[in-house]
Amino acid sequence: MTVRLAIVADIHHGIPSATKRGDAAMGLMEDFTRYVRDADVSHVLDLGDRISDVDHDTDLRLEAEVAEAFRAVEKPIWHLNGNHDRDFLSVEENEQILGQSLGHETHDLGGWRIVLWRADTRIRRTAERSGFVLREADLLWLSRTVQAADRPLLVVSHVPVSGHSQVGNYYFQNNPSNATYPMAERARAALAQARVPVVCLAGHVHWNTVTTVDGIPHLTQQSLTESFTTEGAPAGAMGVIELGETVRWEVAGRDPYRAEITPTARRWTPVLPDFRAHPELRARHIKAES
Repeated sequence: MTVRLAIVADIHHGIPSATKRGDAAMGLMEDFTRYVRDADVSHVLDLGDRISDVDHDTDLRLEAEVAEAFRAVEKPIWHLNGNHDRDFLSVEENEQILGQSLGHETHDLGGWRIVLWRADTRIRRTAERSGFVLREADLLWLSRTVQAADRPLLVVSHVPVSGHSQVGNYYFQNNPSNATYPMAERARAALAQARVPVVCLAGHVHWNTVTTVDGIPHLTQQSLTESFTTEGAPAGAMGVIELGETVRWEVAGRDPYRAEITPTARRWTPVLPDFRAHPELRARHIKAES
């Protein structure tokens, strides 16, 4: 039995900001409602960043407007918080607006387990650095959930953990530390503990990508309102992922994308350390120089 889920990411409702066309968000949400109606899906995934943050009162209003737009969607919705949803609003305020808990959850659908890994997405800003914090409690929950899995996993988060290249990304080529969590390698190590197939799905980075790490495919979906890949027009990205023995993912809009993946429980050979730190390779290097 296959499972089909609709996906929307990084709505960014609000005034236009850099290449984010937040002014188009509400109209595109009407399009998304029709898309879900026609897509033959059981559930909807909202990957977070529903707004472009301004201040506390404005963000409360913007989040409420997005929540109202989601009420027209005729399928159950699982929401995640993005960093913009958390700049001025608490998790509890988002929960109240959306009418659901925003803690970690798992849901079994068909032969798959949907893992909503709602790790902390608030960006901490200090004089020294700006970025996410991967909390130990979030990492431990992920590790224990993966270790206990008895069926294939779709692990859903706002922030990707693949560590994939951001070359060419308008936002993150020169700011790669803001594209993922510090110590993301620990999250990847937690995922590698799985004895079942794993697929990861995230938003945040505003482009469609598939990156395979340690036999695990990591997908990121384009933002609903991003325009840096679409010559200034909002991408209107809306996706469906179909989970079965084969995983099919298709994104509609001005930045279309399609991928077909056969997930596996096989993991790769552990990576080499720095050549200079490896006793055998270091010895060969010294011998070659002498």
